[in-house]
Amino acid sequence: MLDEVPVFDVRSPGEYNHAHIPGAYSLPLFNDEERAVVGTAYKQKGKQPAIKTGLDYFGIKMKAMVEEVESIMQSISPQQKKIIVHCWRGGMRSAGVAWLLDLYGYEVHTIVGGYKSFRGWTIKQFEQEHSFHVLGGYTGSGKTYVLKALSEKGKPTIDFEGLANHKGSAFGAIGMPEQPTPEMFENRLALCLHKQRVLFPGQSVWIEDESQRIGGINIPHNLWATIRKQPVYFIDIPFSERLKHIVSEYGSLETEKLIIAVSRIQKRYGPNETKTTIQDLSEGKIESAFSQLLKYYDKAYEKSLHNRENISLLLRKKPFDLVNPEIISDALSVI
Repeated sequence: MLDEVPVFDVRSPGEYNHAHIPGAYSLPLFNDEERAVVGTAYKQKGKQPAIKTGLDYFGIKMKAMVEEVESIMQSISPQQKKIIVHCWRGGMRSAGVAWLLDLYGYEVHTIVGGYKSFRGWTIKQFEQEHSFHVLGGYTGSGKTYVLKALSEKGKPTIDFEGLANHKGSAFGAIGMPEQPTPEMFENRLALCLHKQRVLFPGQSVWIEDESQRIGGINIPHNLWATIRKQPVYFIDIPFSERLKHIVSEYGSLETEKLIIAVSRIQKRYGPNETKTTIQDLSEGKIESAFSQLLKYYDKAYEKSLHNRENISLLLRKKPFDLVNPEIISDALSVI
């Protein structure tokens, strides 16, 4: 239902910005300051005084809230009259706004338990059994392009890096939008898992082989444990081709940001390697710098592969042997 009916989140802007149901519109009954005042009144004086305080804010906003919903609904579909409203626990805020919009003529539904119940549903998605095909390969193998090609060919896929707004390495945040909060990432991921299960019942979902940590975000532990047991389909691309791809993707980025990224991995990368790579970057020797970095990431990935529970499930094949030769060929032609 959430995919078909507009959802309006009447929590405060601060609550919404922290995390919300993906696709929901923000329609705050109270701003952050007003919410604090009403909450304090509830704790200190009780429910009825809090409601009266809330009505001081709600009364003058009624017309504007109706007009905002009306504008959004017109942009979606003038004939659409069904909407969903929710607050944190399905309490007074959503009840008040639901009453108003019902009075105006909309068919209003509320989420039992509010956003809190949605979060409970989200966590349960990571505890379920999932089947994945894990797309492996050293850095620069073009796994993201292959994943996109698989999606375009109608295969079930989930792009963890796209959901996290991060490409996974020390350089992954450069040129990318700000990462969502961990909670928002989980919300996005849970809905993606659910969607793939509904659209492709019984099929394994294609994903990239990721570290558990993507930038500042962690893949939920239960889901991560499941992923680590799944078969890996390894794309075996020559070092020279991967280097060419990495240079084309990152070589034009700001030198200062690349240097900062290298400095962040100094402890694992090594002081001498860090110094040499930074010097190469400063002198414009991009290919030399990334050649050293690729060797570092190759070793790290090799170690990660062999730490899997089911290393025997590693299917190390040439790219044209995988899944569908046409799909992989199309994807690799982009690199």
